[in-house]
Parts: sequence; structure tokens; C-alpha cells
Amino acid sequence: MRHLLAASLIVAFAFTHPAMAQDEAPAVPVSKASYHVPVFRNDYVALLRVNIPAKRSAGYHTHTMDQISVLIEEADQSGQVLGEAPTPPRRTPRGNVSYTAYSKKAMTHRVSNVGATAFHNIVITLNDSPPARFTPAAARDVAGYTQILDNERARGWRLVLEPGQSAAAITQNAPGVRVIIDGGEIAESVPNAGDRGMALRLGDFYWQEPGATRAVRNIGTSRIELVEFELK
Repeated sequence: MRHLLAASLIVAFAFTHPAMAQDEAPAVPVSKASYHVPVFRNDYVALLRVNIPAKRSAGYHTHTMDQISVLIEEADQSGQVLGEAPTPPRRTPRGNVSYTAYSKKAMTHRVSNVGATAFHNIVITLNDSPPARFTPAAARDVAGYTQILDNERARGWRLVLEPGQSAAAITQNAPGVRVIIDGGEIAESVPNAGDRGMALRLGDFYWQEPGATRAVRNIGTSRIELVEFELK
């Protein structure tokens, strides 16, 4: 009877503390981790929207492919590599872009949101294909664009436009992804076509084919910040 009571208490504790019970589960691929939602996939990339509520954990999961991460909403979080002690809580500024070559060294860890706000991240997993298939633009030497990433897999830029500001035309040489950090309204201008208005929202993302030439103008009332990547 005593053993039955103890087992019942364990089950009840697990159901009332789902985040803690989930942390004890076996590691899964990152695409199947809690609060990691696959939202787009093609031959080149797979995108995950990571949105971990306050006081929740993603549980143990394994990264095996190179990835780019764009932090959309920041939170206090603690990480723990499997078999190691957890890291102290830290807060990475929103808008941060990072690249990790997990294809060279896989990692199994868990991420816990220990703060009071949601953690929101866009993860661009670079599918297991050889680099050097594409040649992205060497630079975007126009006002507004700042290069933030350049490695064997991708090149990336940040674009910031205040209301009324414009970025002159650039040509995208390789396929890639645009991720919105601060949304608003823009107008894109392409040769031999009229302006195309777009309402951008925080956390939105877009697959972009190569060969496009476009200028961008902020036609709204709020600051626009986005990042764009071209694949190699």
C-alpha cells in the first residue's frame, strides 16, 4: 500500500509540474523539442519558431546541423549541456544573431526560461548540403545595411530604417531568408515595376529567391529592423 501511495504521488507531481517532468525525458532532435515548432522547409533550410513561455523548459534536445539563430524577444534563460552543470541565468539582447557549426560537433542540451517573459527565437537550420553552391553578394555598400555574418555557410546583413528613410537598391545573388525583428510598413521597389507595400510583423520571416534587385523605403511610423541572409 505504501508503494502504491508513493507511485501515485510521483505521477501526480509529474502532471502538476509538466516542465520538470519533461526535462527528465530522453533527448530528442531539435525539430521535435518542446516549444520548437517547425514552420518552413525546403531543400536548403528548415526554420523553427522557438517560443518558450516563462518558467518553462524545452527539455533535452540534440543539434546536429549548422544553424543561424535570430533572437526576436529576450528572456532570462539558463542552459545545460547533457552531463554538465547548468549555466547561470543570462539575458541576450534581442536582435542578436549567432551561428553555430553543429555539423562539426553535435550538442545535446536543454534551455530553460527562468524569467517572467517569453523567449522567442527564429532558428534557421542549414540542411546537410555542401557549401560553395552559391556566391552571395560580396557586400551591400548602401546606407542602412550592416554586415553581421560571413562564414563558410552564409553571409548576412542587418537593415535598420527609421520612418521615411530608404535603402538604395541591392541585388541578391544567392537564395536566402529575411527575418523581421522590428516590424512596420515598407515599400519595395524593383526595376520596371511599381512599389510593393508590405506590412512586416515582429518574428515574420520570408524565403527569398536569388536574382532580385530591390530598394526598400520605410513608409510607416515605426522603426524597421530586419536581417537578411544569403546562402553559400
